[in-house]
Amino acid sequence: MPVELLISIEQQGLPATVADAGSVDKLRVLRAARLVEADIPAPGEPGAAVVHSITHEGRSLLQRIRTERDIA
Repeated sequence: MPVELLISIEQQGLPATVADAGSVDKLRVLRAARLVEADIPAPGEPGAAVVHSITHEGRSLLQRIRTERDIA
């Protein structure tokens, strides 16, 4: 799930390198949703992606997730 990747990136620290092809695809979703700023190889091209920052929107989502998990 892309949100789990976002949590992992936050925990890993920035800049974060994402090498697994499946995770790179999830990162594309996060970037399209404007939750992260990242350099990502074009689809079909090999290589790792690098996440440079989590946007304000991404940090807001992470805070909402933390709040929901505390309640649950």
